Amino acid sequence: MTEPTTTLPARWLPPDDPLRQRLHDEAHARPAARIRMPALVLYVAVRHDGVERSAQLQHLRRLPDQADLPAEALDGQFLRLRLPGGSLRWERHTEFTRYTLFQPLPEGSGLGSTDPPLMDALIVGRDWVGAIPGQVLVAIELVMLHADITTDDWLVPARQWFGGRPVAVSHMGRDGHSAVMTDFLLADDGFERILAVAPPGTTETRAGRISQRLLEMETYRLMALLGLPAAKTLLPEVAQAEQQLSALTARFEAREASDQTLLDELVLLAARLERATAEYAFRFDATRAYDTLMQQRLAELRETYLHGQQTLGEFLQRRQAPAVATVEAASQRLASLAARVERASGLLRTRVDIATEAQNQQLLNRLAQGQALQLRLQATVEGLSIAAITYYVVSLVLYGAKAAAAAGVPIDPEIAAGTLLPVVVFGVWRATRGIQARLARRGLVDADTKG
Repeated sequence: MTEPTTTLPARWLPPDDPLRQRLHDEAHARPAARIRMPALVLYVAVRHDGVERSAQLQHLRRLPDQADLPAEALDGQFLRLRLPGGSLRWERHTEFTRYTLFQPLPEGSGLGSTDPPLMDALIVGRDWVGAIPGQVLVAIELVMLHADITTDDWLVPARQWFGGRPVAVSHMGRDGHSAVMTDFLLADDGFERILAVAPPGTTETRAGRISQRLLEMETYRLMALLGLPAAKTLLPEVAQAEQQLSALTARFEAREASDQTLLDELVLLAARLERATAEYAFRFDATRAYDTLMQQRLAELRETYLHGQQTLGEFLQRRQAPAVATVEAASQRLASLAARVERASGLLRTRVDIATEAQNQQLLNRLAQGQALQLRLQATVEGLSIAAITYYVVSLVLYGAKAAAAAGVPIDPEIAAGTLLPVVVFGVWRATRGIQARLARRGLVDADTKG
């Protein structure tokens, strides 16, 4: 009996674009984790300026059973490692790297406890977390528990879990499939705590999506706020530059300084603004992008009110919106000031150009006057030249006539010289005119100089 053969489907499409597979796989690059509740999700996002992948690789190899982790595993942007008792996700982004640890919730850390010590039962150890290469921007202890959220009975032990501190709380989803509570504070261990509660029967994939949205929302919120210190640093510089531009404009209007001096000062001011733009533009653009992502993640939570409690969205918007508005104002003031400097420079350049044209016109007039004077001098020299040549020719004729009279030729030298004088003058004049005409035809002299 013959074995059945498997026939691969024939490909009849044109050749793929080189980026097709990569772009197609981007939709699956960072899938949501599957989380079995109750669970502890330890999340650390570090800025990796100056941190090479090799350093991150060496750190990941320190995890249990990962000593032989190949370097090729970090060629992409996402990696999931299975660990004894849990798993860890590594994600490298443009400005930061995220480490997310998933493990069962330690005993005694559920509802009813007060500020439970979550770090005491980490499957990777505190030392490993403390040695993550980079600078920490976000650190979150997310605890996910089962509880009945159809009533308010869970709120009291949940507040006790936060030590009675003020919290923001929201139902999530149109059907209120889960609830989340946080105080948005950094604890003594440097972590922010979030408590997510969902009823029994919540699927592992839904729990993974809940954690992903909460963690990304907080990450993008803090990444967006990186533009705020830059904006506060820039605004005094912009105010000083605005005053300088106003003073320059007033001096320009009153003509209190030379145009070249004002133009030099404007060029220096424009250079300062260009440097500031190069230094801060990326950070401001990044703030807008991260804030957009945060708003998207917040919208995906589909928050609903919980008996008059302040929601996460309300808490964030009242603090995030002014910060982003400050960044936007600084960006717009910088761009507006640069445009005003450009307009002032254009006006000043126009005035300089007009003054330069007037100077050029005066120079041309002087050149024309000089040329006219040169023509008159040339005509005078030409007349003197004709007289001089005539004098020498007539002298030669006189000497010739005297020599002829001395040889016995009956001729009066003075009469002969006087008789030939008009002829010589005419001949010299004609010869000079002929030379000028030939030079004019060759383009060696101006035709207007003839005559």
